[in-house]
Amino acid sequence: MNEIIEFLPQVIEGLKMTIEIFLITLVLSIPLGILISIGRISKIKVVKLLTGIYVLVLRGTPLLLQILFIFFGLPLININIPRFPAAIIAMVLNYGAYFGEIFRAGISSIDKGQFEGAEVLGLTKKDTFFRIIMPQALKRIFPPVANEVVTLVKDTALIYVVGLDELLKIAKIAANRLSSIMPFVVVAIVYLIFNGLITKTLEIIEKKFNYYQ
Repeated sequence: MNEIIEFLPQVIEGLKMTIEIFLITLVLSIPLGILISIGRISKIKVVKLLTGIYVLVLRGTPLLLQILFIFFGLPLININIPRFPAAIIAMVLNYGAYFGEIFRAGISSIDKGQFEGAEVLGLTKKDTFFRIIMPQALKRIFPPVANEVVTLVKDTALIYVVGLDELLKIAKIAANRLSSIMPFVVVAIVYLIFNGLITKTLEIIEKKFNYYQ
């Protein structure tokens, strides 16, 4: 038990890294997802094709492989990216693709009459999208977005492959040193608490969208 207590400060440090990766990925991937969704429904064929290929590649390959490619693969063509930015880039690109498809589905589900009505009222395409379409789409896409956010918490564990001191790496080092599985149990509990807080926060936010019903 004393060894576990001594292990807790390391867990806190690992949690800080996990939260940092989580927040930065979330803040950057959601705007990227919106841009991708706009490209996916664009009438410009080149834009639609390129964003379609992007989504296909990023959703069709494992996130772990993408992290390894950016950190270990790009140096082969003289593109060297430090550990932390490499992890962020991979996570953002991956989740941008998933959020993009979610947003695309939400936007496409809005009745075309909404677009036509906004055009009759003289609204610009920008105002139509952000003031009419997106508020309605957000209500519909929030549950799948919330699921991706919860998954993101767990996917932060994958950054251990580039040597960042997140929760899983901390637990593996401690488990080897102590010859015990308890560090993994402690980290599992931390993940459960963190995910519980995220889930509760998302439930509160979802209730805010009830006025669209």
